[in-house]
Amino acid sequence: MSTFKRKFLTLVAEESPETLRGIASPARIRILKLLQTQGPLNVNEISDALDLPQSTIATHIQVLERSGLIATETLKASKGQQKVCSIRYDEIIIRFDDQDALKSKDHVEVSMPIGLYTSCDVSAPCGLCSTESVLGVLDVPDFFLDPNRMSASLIWFRRGFVEYKFPNNGKVLGAKIDRLEFVMELSSEVPGTSLDWPSEISLWVNNVKVGSWISPSDFGDKRGLYTPQWWKLEGSQYGKLVTWQISRSGTSVNDVQISDVTLDKLELDKHHGIRLRIGIDDTARHPGGINIFGRGFGNYDQDIVMRMHLKRQPDAFV
Repeated sequence: MSTFKRKFLTLVAEESPETLRGIASPARIRILKLLQTQGPLNVNEISDALDLPQSTIATHIQVLERSGLIATETLKASKGQQKVCSIRYDEIIIRFDDQDALKSKDHVEVSMPIGLYTSCDVSAPCGLCSTESVLGVLDVPDFFLDPNRMSASLIWFRRGFVEYKFPNNGKVLGAKIDRLEFVMELSSEVPGTSLDWPSEISLWVNNVKVGSWISPSDFGDKRGLYTPQWWKLEGSQYGKLVTWQISRSGTSVNDVQISDVTLDKLELDKHHGIRLRIGIDDTARHPGGINIFGRGFGNYDQDIVMRMHLKRQPDAFV
């Protein structure tokens, strides 16, 4: 299996001018990319690698440090001391939501591209593709780490999981969450396709398993409404639109209760993010793999949608 975990930073554009300034420079972007690929480096090493004067690097490092994008540590060197720099985040998401408009709604909806997972642990057969081509090499789990995964519109694997991190807008807006929903298009996964191929697909939220849903098939009887023409007819074509609902009374899938896991067990008020994990549990009785369909594939032109139904506190925004 291939396993990795990346550190994400989610920014609200109008609330993060200092951080945005940190990435508003080609030189600083080069520094961040260098630290991401090479690991911690001192100012001299960064200067040599980028062929820029040490004074220029030192100035950029100060900006990056103030913006919170890098961490620095002063250590002993052979002559005096050295400042060692390390990157704090692998990827940065900039949100342009109208925060004032969000505050007037009784629900908040976030769409997550299926390739934007923050960690994974998958086994072959597995693969990813965009609306234009296969990404990487099929059945090689290590390719799930490739940055091109961001453009994925179809993901499949036999065992394991992918995990996404959503913003906890309820906490940000000072509102109580009454119900949490995740909507996604799913099917089983078998080499080729099969209309009789059950698979027990499980969902976890903040490390709590909320329940499982049995997918009946790896659907290939007809081309999906949005599935690109180049995708072979022998491959998975579409899935079922599955809505997971976690409320105060338990968890349901498509309005059928599947467990007694409630919102309280997720302790959402203690976390700034909401971690969604989808995959095949090691204890599954029907480990028939999973296909996750995103925008531009399958029968529903959407990615993974998280919907929060909010209960406003009377004076939350006074």
